[in-house]
Amino acid sequence: MTAREIVDLMNREDRKVALAVGKEIPAVARAVEAIVAGIRKGGRLIYVGAGSSGRMAVLDAAECHPTFGTPPTLVQALIAGGGRAITQAVEGAEDDVRRAEHELRTRKLTRNDVVVGVTASGTTPFVLAALKYARGRGATTVAITSNRKMPVARLAKIVIAAEVGPEVLTGSTRMKAGTAQKMVLNMLSTATMTRLGHVYENLMIDVVLTNAKVAKRALRILAEASGKSVSAAEHALRAARHNMRAALVMLKMGVTAPDAKSRLKEAGGELRVALRETQKN
Repeated sequence: MTAREIVDLMNREDRKVALAVGKEIPAVARAVEAIVAGIRKGGRLIYVGAGSSGRMAVLDAAECHPTFGTPPTLVQALIAGGGRAITQAVEGAEDDVRRAEHELRTRKLTRNDVVVGVTASGTTPFVLAALKYARGRGATTVAITSNRKMPVARLAKIVIAAEVGPEVLTGSTRMKAGTAQKMVLNMLSTATMTRLGHVYENLMIDVVLTNAKVAKRALRILAEASGKSVSAAEHALRAARHNMRAALVMLKMGVTAPDAKSRLKEAGGELRVALRETQKN
């Protein structure tokens, strides 16, 4: 096959992924509801995976803190083989069931935590051991897999099985299966954080200002959300000591930074309540 024929074939196969994930929307929504409920009770979202699946999980977990301003420990990812496995294969890591149990034990798993096992094959020992341990601790278990008939489905309370079919490169689950995993993980974390109030409209109101590019994005977010100018947003953000929520309250309510922070405190941190756009839950 020519290069064009190869990529055309891959593209045709990739179109099947969104359709396969779409069939699992009810299960994804149930998982989001479970994660939100757990976090509101003080729990955490913990992904577990090996190989490509583990790397997808690590990526999604790592992006939650800077995107949504959540504590780094709120969304975690355990990958078989540890940090070294993020950039290279670690021989035998996915078979180390004792390590999976140890990792969760050291994190003092509780019944409010939600453990999401990510395994395309549905048979990865590291993931199965983690889900089994989580069940024993009373935590909610979720499986993201490509085969509903595999052992992982029997260990998870909620099963998300996007059956994408055979890979172009036989057995290489880093392809369609990996793309499906990325889509589902994005849905879980983004929908969860939206339900928890870390998003205003479709804007990242809690984005962490880690560099100049993000700082400029924050000003555009505040300007769009408030209908004010970028210069007004810059003034408010500076006065609020880079607290985007307080800055938005200042801009929309026409109040000072101390008053904005006081309103947010009275609202229990709920932005829409502080803005008087909704009632406190």
